Amino acid sequence: MATDVRPAGLSRRGRLNFLLTNRIPRRWLTRLVGRLSRVESEWFAALCIGVWRLFARDLDLGEAKQTRFRSMQECFTRELKEGARTIDDDPAVLVSPCDGIAVSHGRIRGTELLQAKGFPYTLEELLGDPALVERYRDGCYVTLRLKSSFYHRFHAPCDGSMQEVNYISGDTWNVNPPALERIERLYCKNERVVMDLELPAAGEHVSLVAVAAILVASVRLHCLPQDLDLRYRGPNRLPCDAGFRKGDELGYFQQGSTIIVFANGRFEPVAGVATGRTLRMGQALLRRRG
Repeated sequence: MATDVRPAGLSRRGRLNFLLTNRIPRRWLTRLVGRLSRVESEWFAALCIGVWRLFARDLDLGEAKQTRFRSMQECFTRELKEGARTIDDDPAVLVSPCDGIAVSHGRIRGTELLQAKGFPYTLEELLGDPALVERYRDGCYVTLRLKSSFYHRFHAPCDGSMQEVNYISGDTWNVNPPALERIERLYCKNERVVMDLELPAAGEHVSLVAVAAILVASVRLHCLPQDLDLRYRGPNRLPCDAGFRKGDELGYFQQGSTIIVFANGRFEPVAGVATGRTLRMGQALLRRRG
């Protein structure tokens, strides 16, 4: 698949990371790793987790409900102990739907926003829905990257409901910093799931875009009967009927990836949201202005 790669002033380590995780058969490797991660064997899972820790030294299973896993996928999609996260109950606040590192955030300039410094993309390219593009024109956004070691489940940022999910098929580029600094419009190229959430206030919406990546092109939503992944061959627009409260679990990635949160111009990022900062699920993310 053709793409736009812009030379960037990366370190030698960054260039090596980019080559190792992108100049390979991405879709084939993603399918293979997905299959291996579903193998149910405690000894094999323990071996894989041990190898994984060599590359993800911040992996912390102390908050998990269980510490022994039948498969790698069971570890990736682990649940947390009760009370491990606190949900901000201010009704004027939208909370972070996941644990993640803030990659970019701020106002949307018309329909243009930033992937990384100097790398813009548009709502049209990402969402593929004219109604959503107009809804978030001049709105605000926060991009959250889930590292492979993070908790991989995502939750409702507010009370509300969801009537439809839009699955957009695509590539499986890595979404780490070296790739974000080299691949233009990367989020718009990858597999992604657009979730439009309707708030209790009449006409008010928030959208979450779950962007898949290499090794993790699989998203599970509790409101749908099937996984959305490279094997999926059904319709793109999937009806559902889901109601939820702030903090309720919506679904999970099979490993780590990215979630982009969109709100209209009546919201703005809270003061604590800063590029490079790690946010926890349930922490204040966006606040209603005035």
